[in-house]
Amino acid sequence: MRRCTALVTGASTGLGAELAAQLAAEGVDLVLVARDGARLERLAERLRAEHDSRIEVLVADLTDRDGLERVAARLVERGSPVDILVNNAGFGVYEGFESSDIADERRMHELLSWVPLRLAHAAVPGMLERGGGWILNVASVAAFTPSGTYGAAKAAAVSLSRSLGARYRRSGVRVTALCPGLLDTEFHARMGEDHLPRLPRIAWADTSRVASEGLRALRRGRAVVVSDRRYRLLRPLIALLPDRLLERATTTGEPRRDR
Repeated sequence: MRRCTALVTGASTGLGAELAAQLAAEGVDLVLVARDGARLERLAERLRAEHDSRIEVLVADLTDRDGLERVAARLVERGSPVDILVNNAGFGVYEGFESSDIADERRMHELLSWVPLRLAHAAVPGMLERGGGWILNVASVAAFTPSGTYGAAKAAAVSLSRSLGARYRRSGVRVTALCPGLLDTEFHARMGEDHLPRLPRIAWADTSRVASEGLRALRRGRAVVVSDRRYRLLRPLIALLPDRLLERATTTGEPRRDR
């Protein structure tokens, strides 16, 4: 991947920032995408100082049509092609399905399932023309459980990855769905401290390890990788447990009942 260019969404913090840092350490040039321009600039300055990589900042809200199309346009630029697309941006809706804001649900589904499809649709033709490329879609182990609408959206990302990978692998385009478990990032904190899962430290996966495993799987052309050995050990059990039990284990709070 050295001397390639990677576009990373949700790059300002968490797993996106770690993926960007590890790519830069490999000599990959970067296009960093997120809504927070100040954070992106700070990350870009740090990566420029630490690595011999060209760093470009593209501020965009991917749930906004114009913002999404600006990023799609960057992916089709012939003069500065993008070889690696990392679809990492995301957020979750904490409230139960019966009480959540439908506008929030729509934004989440668009960001987690439509945005990766739109950006892959922009990137794939150029990759095919150049004879190769890589797409990493950050999904979640929630894709394999009945864990609400977040899991449903992530399941779409896994299915998209498998479909594109099967279709274009022989043409040199490798597509991987990275499925981490709980990560020690701002993802849960952004929903409020009351929404942080009360779990022991051992339940949280290391962000650096997850990023490393995702990039290694991408290079090897693996279709789906469940990151962190603890979650890999749990995945076979998921298929054996009843949906009702899994739903209780993977959602927070009880459904609201009208009195």
